[in-house]
Amino acid sequence: MCGIIGLIQAREDSVPAVMQGLNFLEYRGYDSAGLAVVDTEGKISCIKQVGKTDFLRKRLEESPLAGPLALGHTRWATHGEPSELNAHPHLSGDGRIAVVHNGIIENYATLREWLEGCGHQFISQTDTEVIAHLIQQHYRGDLVHAVQESLNLVEGAYAIAVLCSDHPWQLVGARSGSPLVVGIGDNGGFSLASDEGALQHLASKVVHLPENSIVLLTPTEYKTVSLANQAVQAEVREISVRLHEIDKGGYPHFMLKEIYEQPDTLRNALRGRILEDAGTARLGGLDPVIENLDRIKKFVLVGCGSSWHAALIGEYMLENIAGIEVEVDYASELRYRRFTVDPNITAMMIVSQSGETADTLEVMRMAKQHGMLTLGMCNTPGSSVSRETDAGIHLRAGREIGVASTKTFTSQVITFSLLSLLLARRKGEMNEEHGQRFVQALKHLPGQVEKALESNDLMKRIVHENQEYTNVIFLGRGYNFPVALEGALKLKEIAYVHAEGYPAAEMKHGPIALIYSKMPSIVIGTQPEDVLYQKMLSNIEEIRSRKGRVCAIASREDKNLEALAEEVCYVPETYASLSPIVNVIPLQLLAYHAAVLRGCDVDRPRNLAKSVTVE
Repeated sequence: MCGIIGLIQAREDSVPAVMQGLNFLEYRGYDSAGLAVVDTEGKISCIKQVGKTDFLRKRLEESPLAGPLALGHTRWATHGEPSELNAHPHLSGDGRIAVVHNGIIENYATLREWLEGCGHQFISQTDTEVIAHLIQQHYRGDLVHAVQESLNLVEGAYAIAVLCSDHPWQLVGARSGSPLVVGIGDNGGFSLASDEGALQHLASKVVHLPENSIVLLTPTEYKTVSLANQAVQAEVREISVRLHEIDKGGYPHFMLKEIYEQPDTLRNALRGRILEDAGTARLGGLDPVIENLDRIKKFVLVGCGSSWHAALIGEYMLENIAGIEVEVDYASELRYRRFTVDPNITAMMIVSQSGETADTLEVMRMAKQHGMLTLGMCNTPGSSVSRETDAGIHLRAGREIGVASTKTFTSQVITFSLLSLLLARRKGEMNEEHGQRFVQALKHLPGQVEKALESNDLMKRIVHENQEYTNVIFLGRGYNFPVALEGALKLKEIAYVHAEGYPAAEMKHGPIALIYSKMPSIVIGTQPEDVLYQKMLSNIEEIRSRKGRVCAIASREDKNLEALAEEVCYVPETYASLSPIVNVIPLQLLAYHAAVLRGCDVDRPRNLAKSVTVE
């Protein structure tokens, strides 16, 4: 959510590079930004601004700052409204210490009351300012020691970066529950960020800080220790983000670019993972636990948002294809429920685009404490999910900049299909011939998605012709019920249009009361040979009899369907289990064009963040 970027060098001015890093962090979502700079004499200068980083840049043009140590931040408000006072960096009462923070300090009120009793005065509404005053309270000349003592009093999740006027050649970072990455410069200097994407112009190698660790950066070296001041070893990795991944490539928005990248991301997800002759899949990330999976009789799938929708589709796949019992849970709910599963036969799959979602991580850690096998399905190598699960599957979707998930969603779904195929073949639920046919269907999917993208102009026209409607219902059945949920979510989150997704059979159990001439319905009516197809036609009849407007997604020309719907969008036909990957494409395009028409910030919708690292 919030973004952190810091840089310390021996001679060069660090401000331009930190500002560029703030630009790279914009995709995460934010409402204000700030910058603290320490010059060679130890003077701290701070500037903060509500709104876009462009506004902060203009302030810097009016009042330039320069120095070899600079620390920047983009804030997504939790405690206190967006304002200059609440924006980061926050200073200690004596102005000698500056702090930026990502996360939430749960006991900040108690700490603030104690600090006020010690004579500290606060000027913001934030939990972060407490950290700055805590460090001041414990500071006795050793900045690292003061940070350690302070954080031992803190409860909650945090990634912080700290600088002090007494130490103009030191930058200190720490993390617990929120990510923090050290960048190792090719030409000297060290950097610190909440996201390695912010370091791509500064480093070719990175270190993902271990949980509950502190790092001290100087212009020439870095040192990692635990909160108890024990040495900590951290792996050095090649940076996985490249500049071309944050370029729009000629598209007006990252979201549209990422929608059109899906044929390639699906090919990437399949590459080297399908064995045509054997009619099965191979997922190398699961090799260390593959024999353990043979004893698994139940999966618990955990995710949030679009990842939860992908997990719902995964539930249908794993149950229908592999014959495995599945439970799907919101991470935010499961973490407060009692675990009643048998860890000997149950595995948990963590589904996360970022690999840093706070609720999801906590559930994963609870499962490990209960002795469950934990697997990750993640798009971010080096993330907490990738490091802490027993094994996992990389989505290979590439960097997704738009806040609304598109290509990561379809990559999650196709990865579930590979997992289902692998387990079905190993458990004898699918014979070789059937597996070979399934593999061929998987191979055809990227081309079918390319065909589905041809619905772009139709979706744009439908949006323009129905722009007066501000409420929409999405309906699907079976594998496509979660697609209805996903379509509704996309319209809500980027176009700010009220939308709801339902299983079509549930219409008559309440939602049908909403149907009238100004309530359009988007109906996913593919799979004409499926037993549910005729039932879906009946559901459409129920809508039409109440003067509701219908736009149908179909996979084969059907005069009955054409007679019932104002618009029909045809997409390629595939296996029912794979149809969500094709059917979601026009729904993504529908939401995109609705957002553009309504003048919304497509890539950075209001109040949302790409990586939700707080509960």
